[in-house]
Amino acid sequence: MKLEIKNAVLGYHRKTVLKNVNLTLETGQTTCVIGRNGAGKTTLFKSMLGLLPLLRGEILLDGKSVDAWSRRKFARRVAYIPQVRALPFPYTAFDVVLFGRTAHLAAFSSPGKKDRLIAEECLDKLHIAHLKNRIFTQLSGGEQQMIIVARALAQQPSFLIMDEPTSGLDFGNQIKIINQVNELKNDSLGILMATHSPDHAFMCDAGVVVVHREEIRQHEDCNRMITEEILKEIYSVDIKICSITDPQSGYNRKTCMPTME
Repeated sequence: MKLEIKNAVLGYHRKTVLKNVNLTLETGQTTCVIGRNGAGKTTLFKSMLGLLPLLRGEILLDGKSVDAWSRRKFARRVAYIPQVRALPFPYTAFDVVLFGRTAHLAAFSSPGKKDRLIAEECLDKLHIAHLKNRIFTQLSGGEQQMIIVARALAQQPSFLIMDEPTSGLDFGNQIKIINQVNELKNDSLGILMATHSPDHAFMCDAGVVVVHREEIRQHEDCNRMITEEILKEIYSVDIKICSITDPQSGYNRKTCMPTME
């Protein structure tokens, strides 16, 4: 399945934020979106989710215009993990995950046995079943983020859009989220993840979308898109790209190292 933006202009009313936008996402792939603050990453996500009307162009899901999809059917295919995790009421972690089944329920109906089973499976899949009966607002930031990921998975989507899922998390929880992204990658799920760390693309062996100067560039190979020249262009600092190897496992990947003056 594909989620595509074609020949689009994105923005607010008459203010253009991104132009000439052509983007293709496929299931079975992880794609990282990088760019400096204010470049338009969140605008891109809001447009893809139908929360912000396009100024021009079209969005296609499975070859059909998203206008032909009801909001309920669209939510069964595309799940969203926002930056803000706060909830106003003290729900249990299990209840929060169960909210993800809303798109599959008829109007005024309650979750049934099947929905609860799916919520349980999502908690198990993320190795957080022990949090089931905890109050969401009393969890740590990392635990809350994992519950929100489980909620999105409960929608049983084809695409998972994550807006800076590691924002505000300590280093250990950032690694846990990235490891989980790698575990989730499979033939039936496509992941689009905004990040402030180009290293995440290397860690996920992901495709890359660069948002810069009102335009986007996409490449399915992070090694081709994340270069010292492009990082200098985006962030206006000198960054060296080095190769590191774990002496025990032999695992090798690239990493970004800022040049200190």
